[in-house]
Amino acid sequence: MANIEQFKKVLKLVQQTGRIDQEAFKHLTKEEIELIKDLNSSGLLDESIELLDVNGTEDEWTVIKNKINPHVPKAIPLWKTVVRYAAIFVGLAISTLFLLERNETTFETVQPDPEAITLRTGENAIEVIEEKGNQKIVGSNGKVIANQKGNVLSYSADSEIEELVYSEVQIPYGKIFNVLLSDGTLVHLNSGTKFKYPIKFIKGQNREVFIEGEAYFKVAKDTEHPFIVNADEVAVKVLGTEFNLSSYPDEKNITTVLVEGSVNMTNTYTPDQSTILKPGHRARWGKTYHTTLLDEVDTETFTGWITGEVVFRNTPFHLMAKKLERRYNVSIENRNKSLNSKVLNASFNVNVESIDDILQSLNQLQPFTYHISNNKITIE
Repeated sequence: MANIEQFKKVLKLVQQTGRIDQEAFKHLTKEEIELIKDLNSSGLLDESIELLDVNGTEDEWTVIKNKINPHVPKAIPLWKTVVRYAAIFVGLAISTLFLLERNETTFETVQPDPEAITLRTGENAIEVIEEKGNQKIVGSNGKVIANQKGNVLSYSADSEIEELVYSEVQIPYGKIFNVLLSDGTLVHLNSGTKFKYPIKFIKGQNREVFIEGEAYFKVAKDTEHPFIVNADEVAVKVLGTEFNLSSYPDEKNITTVLVEGSVNMTNTYTPDQSTILKPGHRARWGKTYHTTLLDEVDTETFTGWITGEVVFRNTPFHLMAKKLERRYNVSIENRNKSLNSKVLNASFNVNVESIDDILQSLNQLQPFTYHISNNKITIE
């Protein structure tokens, strides 16, 4: 790891040039490099340099190093990393690191109703979103920051906000929702998804958002402000296009399927390598083997969920079960071991068919017995 002077030197270099210079990073660990990138993308470079200049003793630097030690798990969503590092630096200035970290934990765990769509507009400010409702969303400054009409939450570029302020919407199992961002980008959010985004994109900065789960993006074109979707260790960069991205914690791959335009997919393990997708292609980045596989696919298989379609093509049953759990808000316990690896093809629509309808149809393809009690399904 670098000492405090080496770290400050690289921070100032990035501040002055606006570039990530690989040569300057040669004394830094991977975790320290990611920290600097996160600070830069979050607009925290100036504040961090000032705080380290004024308060930066080696003891305080040790606190930071302890937070980025090699034992930190790799699969941490990037927005959590940004929040944690920001809390550390602010804590150096106001000596409330413990309280800030406790608030961070609150930020991740508070959930008024596990079956409700929720919107976080501040550290402790949470709105419950009724899918058929209409309401104005008010920020911490007392001003309207968004409007909800049915299943669409819309933000305006005319907002008076001139700094980067984030909101986070969380979609429970069994529901989908849409967010219209301030630049005109439409984001369809699938069941079991968390999506963090700026209330308003700031001129001169990249349009950067963070996701855990699955979303379909219709990105508004803006060549001066690239749109970047961060999903765990993967970043997808576009200017204006349509694509689907899936990054659920319980899946082995982070998958991007391009429908229109072009996207550039990178990852933090091999930052110098990138994968350019063409329409009709899928890129899968393996969370275990840390490589990207590219192939041609039928995009409707991966985007049909927007209209209620659940499509399986050559899919093992254990993967089908995970998708059905999310989409129907059920839990499936499969005691039939031979069924787990069976590869099946099927198409359903959640607006037409119940989970019982689907199980009966699958039973005709591969016989098994099951029973349903409340939201729990047991397969024998």
